[in-house]
Amino acid sequence: MDTIAVGDVEITRVVERHGEFGPLRTFVPGVPEPAPAWLAPDHHDPATGGMIAAAQTWVLRSAGRTVLVDTGVGNDRVRTNPVFAGWHTDFLERLSAVVDPADVDVVVNTHVHADHVGWNTRNADGTWVPTFPNATYLIHRADHEHFKGTEVHDDSVAPVLDAGLVTLWENGFRIDDNLELEAAPGHTPGSAVLRLRSGADRAVFVGDMLHSPYQVTDPLCNSTFCLDPGQAQASRLRVLGRAADQHELVVPAHFGGHGAVEIRHDGPRFAITTWADFAPPGKLGTDHS
Repeated sequence: MDTIAVGDVEITRVVERHGEFGPLRTFVPGVPEPAPAWLAPDHHDPATGGMIAAAQTWVLRSAGRTVLVDTGVGNDRVRTNPVFAGWHTDFLERLSAVVDPADVDVVVNTHVHADHVGWNTRNADGTWVPTFPNATYLIHRADHEHFKGTEVHDDSVAPVLDAGLVTLWENGFRIDDNLELEAAPGHTPGSAVLRLRSGADRAVFVGDMLHSPYQVTDPLCNSTFCLDPGQAQASRLRVLGRAADQHELVVPAHFGGHGAVEIRHDGPRFAITTWADFAPPGKLGTDHS
């Protein structure tokens, strides 16, 4: 399935690209050698050492509104990191089959990295314009300040800011009765998680707090992109601990396979108990030459 329900909230997964993004240990250096066999095939390719992952957007239908969590890489980008440069995929067409961009009410950027804000804007005859012209874009103020003047901010944040569509928040932000943002710094200064509570059901969208399921079993293991390693570890332990206590479905930004997971305490670490019912994606959006 591409869609599941958490209480009264419908969650749909729209994948921009799925496949090997590069060596697993380039992204998560603390994964042991050899990598645990259980990571294959959905999260690791033992033959190449590659990390199998997805760039994707989560579409939430909550309280009569449509909320997007992260917007992927985007097309036509000039990037210092070649992994995210020059993509040309049909993501926007696939997203439009789920929701008309004009009908999106809220866009959540869990943080301002290239693979989380790209489709905030689209290229219209050489000008970056908002992809979701009627949405409120929610961006943590600390990330806005930290990334101001970078290539990512210039083409994916500044145009929506100039259009008056951005709300900068700091300590927390309630979207509706079901959805609330909270700060979880470390990966970036303004990294955030989105908590979903509907009836007895719970979920938490954790952005890049996790790149690989291995980090569930070793929560002190950071990605190479965590700007403040100690703070990233503290945020991960806090959020995963609450997820285990409250039976929250953990929804990271990049997991391949079924994409989201339930966890339990396992001493000072955590263990995976159940994967969500999202179908593993096919190989999508790989034309980025």
